[in-house]
Amino acid sequence: MTLWRIRATVDDRPGYLSVLTASLALRGVNILTVQVHTTERGAVDDFLVDAPDALDEVDIVAAVERGRGRDCWVARSEARGLADQPTRVLGLANRLVRDPDATGEALRTLLDADTVTWRPASAGPGAGITDTTMLLADPSGGAFVLRRAAPDFTPAEYARAQALVELAASVARRAAEQVTLVLSDGSEPTARPASGDDLAGVVELHERCSTRSRHRRYLGGAMPSPARLCRLLEPARGLTLLATATGADGAPESVVAMANLLAEGDEAEVALLVRDDWQRRGLGSALLRRLVRHAEQAGYAALVLHVQAENAPMLRTLRRLGRPTPTERDGSLLTLTVPLVADAPARADSRR
Repeated sequence: MTLWRIRATVDDRPGYLSVLTASLALRGVNILTVQVHTTERGAVDDFLVDAPDALDEVDIVAAVERGRGRDCWVARSEARGLADQPTRVLGLANRLVRDPDATGEALRTLLDADTVTWRPASAGPGAGITDTTMLLADPSGGAFVLRRAAPDFTPAEYARAQALVELAASVARRAAEQVTLVLSDGSEPTARPASGDDLAGVVELHERCSTRSRHRRYLGGAMPSPARLCRLLEPARGLTLLATATGADGAPESVVAMANLLAEGDEAEVALLVRDDWQRRGLGSALLRRLVRHAEQAGYAALVLHVQAENAPMLRTLRRLGRPTPTERDGSLLTLTVPLVADAPARADSRR
């Protein structure tokens, strides 16, 4: 028996696929996998089959045409084709998470493309497919151009390829946003934007913080629920930064601080949580300065912080910003407002 890949178009009508598969079965062809791509010209059926050795390409094409298939393309396949398409895509996505620079090779593998090239010009409105050419927009700038002799690309293949390109761009953007903070004691934690994948690390951060530290952050010492932490990690508007560090004894990297910027209207609320053994090193100040810079570039008018009057470390951190901070008091709770520079977005645009 020999593995073949078959692609053919049939009318997108009930029963037409069964006619095609019956025609193949009459010639002893065993269908191992099938994918259906909906197009304007009909349903493009992509088969991986095991056929008798006596059958050649001409025989298979004839069987497809007797089964009301058209625009038939047939090629020998390898055992790796037995992996189903979702498994292949997930494997390529995992590769891109580890190496976003491998985008071109991932696209070539996914689509069996003959050539994959990147060009600096934007894809613009031309993104899409034209028979055997595919143009993909690169969110980081530029575009990917894919070509293969046969078969024609389908909209489903375009959607999968564009999703991989966007994943690679997202991973690269996150890596670019990661910075090393040099603190006063010489330690060098890493700061980066948070994601939903950080939930376990943030739960551990809260568990290793004292009740007093959690009380200062949430105005209560109880552990936040996982659902609330998920909302903090990926706010609808705003940004959450995490600081991570490797233990002195070579222990795996852990989350040592979390800084939240939660926007509502033209203001954003800020809150910090620093693990007890990382306090008094300047880590909170470093994270706060980054949040201030982000808020100014995003165009917010002010930052608002709710701080307990006895929380001297947080009040010192705010004073280090060197900005006027109007304060309102309600019992033991202070509400501090940090005005932001109104024209900061324009200055940031000019720097870019």
